[in-house]
Amino acid sequence: MAKLSAREIALGNEILRGIVGSTANGTAFEDQADWDELGVFIEPTDKVCGLESLDHYVRRDQPEGVRSRPGDVDLTLYSLRRFCRLAVVGNASVLILLWLPSYVTMTEAGEALVRLRDAFISRKAGERFVSYLVSQKKRLTGELGVRVKRPELVARHGYDTKFAMHALRIGYQGIALMADGHIPVPVPPPELAVLRAVRSGEVAYADVLGLIADAEARLRRLVEASEREPDIPVIETFLVEAHLRHWGAVRANP
Repeated sequence: MAKLSAREIALGNEILRGIVGSTANGTAFEDQADWDELGVFIEPTDKVCGLESLDHYVRRDQPEGVRSRPGDVDLTLYSLRRFCRLAVVGNASVLILLWLPSYVTMTEAGEALVRLRDAFISRKAGERFVSYLVSQKKRLTGELGVRVKRPELVARHGYDTKFAMHALRIGYQGIALMADGHIPVPVPPPELAVLRAVRSGEVAYADVLGLIADAEARLRRLVEASEREPDIPVIETFLVEAHLRHWGAVRANP
């Protein structure tokens, strides 16, 4: 039997996929947005029990290292195990998948994963949001690495407005996660209006840094007050049962 490619394995065992990024968050400008999709697949038995694993699959319209252009599609699929490992430590980029208002693909296992989302909320998740926010802020100010990714925005507005918007969005969504137990997608008003104003260059650089600092302070207070831990036993039970059900279904329908 011919060996399946990573693409065939990931797409053939997909359980959940949704549109993420600026499009999902409500911050996209129609003439400037690319298309980001994030999903989850269950590895076949040989990738879990054999010598080789497959923990993710990526498909991009642009080559690696080249910025996406308006209309480009970026697809990332994580294995269920990899996704849960990332989610349990509070990775903001993957957690958002569990709070989307709708999905491109959702199987029974994918629906069960979404229902499990509260098990991933923890102080650790809040700390990761803080860490991500701080690193974004330091890159924006030049304290950490390259100061800009989009020189055309710097030339027009004096700073990378899209980068600044993403930093502030992480703050807003982290605050909601720790205060209310969910990630709001899309970002609701009045925060959405602030984000879009930042993206448009309507907010001065100094004022943007002030907004980010305020969001960071609010988020830190919520994290410091939290004692919540991820529900590891529940997550591990789900992982075992989801794999066994999926493999049984595949064997029953070869």
